[in-house]
Amino acid sequence: MQRPDFAVTDLSRLGDRDFRFLVENFPQPGRSYEEFARVMNQLPTTFESLLNSDYLYQKVCQQSLVLRDVSPFLLFNVLLRRSLSGHRSSRDRKIVNYIANLLSIFVNADRVCRVRPHDKQTYQYLVDMIQEAQLSESRQQFLLYSHIGNYSLFISGLFPEWIEYRHRYKRRPVDTKYYINFGRTYYGLAAKHPMARHFNLDDVFLRLAMMFESYKESLNHLSRNYLFAPKATLTQA
Repeated sequence: MQRPDFAVTDLSRLGDRDFRFLVENFPQPGRSYEEFARVMNQLPTTFESLLNSDYLYQKVCQQSLVLRDVSPFLLFNVLLRRSLSGHRSSRDRKIVNYIANLLSIFVNADRVCRVRPHDKQTYQYLVDMIQEAQLSESRQQFLLYSHIGNYSLFISGLFPEWIEYRHRYKRRPVDTKYYINFGRTYYGLAAKHPMARHFNLDDVFLRLAMMFESYKESLNHLSRNYLFAPKATLTQA
C-alpha cells in the first residue's frame, strides 16, 4: 500500500521555498543552503529550537496571510508550537508534524471530503464514512478510520463556532461533542489497525485518541488567535 498523504510525522514536507525562507531569515546571516541542511541533519535539536523561536514566529506571521514565502506545512508547524505549549518530547514533535501536515493538505477543501486525494467518492457526513468502514476490506477500512479521526479533529478544531451555530440556530443534531466522540473512537480504531504500525502511526493515533479534546482545544486556540484573528493582533497572540 502506498504511503497515504496524511502519514507524515517528520519535517519531510518542508519544501524549497521553506528552506529559502529559513536561510534568508536565519538570525545568523550568510549561511548557505548546504550549511543549513547540515545543521538540520547533524543538530536536529537546533532546528527544533529554530521552529520554536520567537524570531521565526514573528517572521512567519508577517507572511501568514499570503502564503507566498512559506508552505502551509511550515506555517502550521510554527503556529502549532505556539498553541501546544509545553509539548517538547519526540512523541510530541511527531504529533505536531502530523497535525501540521493534516492541516496543510486539508487547506484544499476538496481533500477534506475525500479519503484519498484523487478518489472520485466524496463524503459529506461522518455517518456515511462509518457505514462504508464497516463494509470495507482491511486497507480501505484503515484509511476510513484515519479519515474519520482526521476529519473530526479538523472540523471541531478549526470551526467550533460553525458547528455550534448550526446546532443551536439551525437545529442540526450534530454538536461539538459528536465530533469529539467519533474522533476519539476512530483514532483509537486506527491505532489498533495493523496498517498503523506499518506506517509508524500507531503511537500517534493512540495519543490523538486519548487526548483528542486537548488537541481540539489547541486547534481552537490556533483558529481563534492566529488563523482568523485580525492581522494587527496576529503577532501578539
